[in-house]
Amino acid sequence: MKVAIQYDRGIESDGKVEEIIQKVCNEVGIVYGLPDDAEMSVLLCNNEQIHRLNKQYRQIDRPTDVLSFALNEGESSDPEEAKLLGDMVISLERAAEQAKEYGHPYEREIAYLTAHSCLHILGYDHMTPEDKKEMRKEEEFVLGRLGYVREDAPYNE
Repeated sequence: MKVAIQYDRGIESDGKVEEIIQKVCNEVGIVYGLPDDAEMSVLLCNNEQIHRLNKQYRQIDRPTDVLSFALNEGESSDPEEAKLLGDMVISLERAAEQAKEYGHPYEREIAYLTAHSCLHILGYDHMTPEDKKEMRKEEEFVLGRLGYVREDAPYNE
């Protein structure tokens, strides 16, 4: 999968984060049978920027960890457009806060947020308890294949 990663103003580039994002996106592509030339864009930002975007696009006036924007939701008949999957925005600041809060490595949190966003872009959601359970199972399955297994609840439970 082609992943274009950009950094918001004031955010320093981080090769390790980029590697994790690319690896997770590639794994999602393999698991869900996406074409090798599928494309995803990622913006890495801080809480202030994701707060603005969350308010603008979701009318929620607070920062969040990740935002996902599907471009076609599988509805394009044009093969060139169909490979453009969508955009994700990850707050690196919030990822660090959550890693500390949940007691797992920052790298695992970045991997989780990437998998979570990819699944949203592919049409998964967590609005109902059943949907949430299915999405969590899929997230943990992808992450488990990459070795990002939660100590307290591995994906295969």
